[in-house]
Amino acid sequence: MLIRVKNLGKDYGSGETLTTVLRGLDFEIEAGEFVSIMGPSGSGKSTLMHILGLLDNPTQGQYFLEGKNVTHLDDDSLAKLRNKEIGFVFQSFNLLPRTTVLDNVKLPLIYSDEKIDHDKRAKEVLASVGLSHRLHYYTNQISGGEKQRVAITRALVNYPSVIFADEPTGNLDSKSGTQIMAILQKLNDEGNTIILVTHETYTAEHAKRIIKIKDGEIISDEKIAHRRRAHDGELLK
Repeated sequence: MLIRVKNLGKDYGSGETLTTVLRGLDFEIEAGEFVSIMGPSGSGKSTLMHILGLLDNPTQGQYFLEGKNVTHLDDDSLAKLRNKEIGFVFQSFNLLPRTTVLDNVKLPLIYSDEKIDHDKRAKEVLASVGLSHRLHYYTNQISGGEKQRVAITRALVNYPSVIFADEPTGNLDSKSGTQIMAILQKLNDEGNTIILVTHETYTAEHAKRIIKIKDGEIISDEKIAHRRRAHDGELLK
């Protein structure tokens, strides 16, 4: 089992200012799944992603990643585990400005213990999303769709156990958004675990399973019999 959470909860503040964001969540995610975590603004879905992505800690319950209880690890241990096992794709791309596409993708490798040729690995992964012709472009010289493909490549470069995508099409036009979903589906078809956070039903339906959250609680958890397929169109041209 890749991910297992038991009675997971998250509070902010204390006393009269206490706000409960997540309430006693229980679920499992197997390696190779494509899961959408869906809910309206304020539902707790982003907080859940931050906890699963080791960016935040729960205030109750337990979180197991690949069988290891990671609930109370110290910051250094979390950082090492996060760099090795987890890739992130954010709505706002989070790329370094005035830095080339290649250097952005190489960044996670700097903190890796793996002894590899950084340039070679980054170029290989960039080629897989059709960006070999953009290696030496600065990130302010490429389109929004290309920026998100760079972000996906950066998430992939350490070959993580799971990729978290937080509203990955939110800042894109419909064509670019479709291309990004096609890449995520292709990665899942190749065996990668994808966890997508979104408030949009259309986007969520590209996954194989949808966990719906409202007011910090899971209200449904269903597998999709016929998921929506994205088409990459002009992606690799």
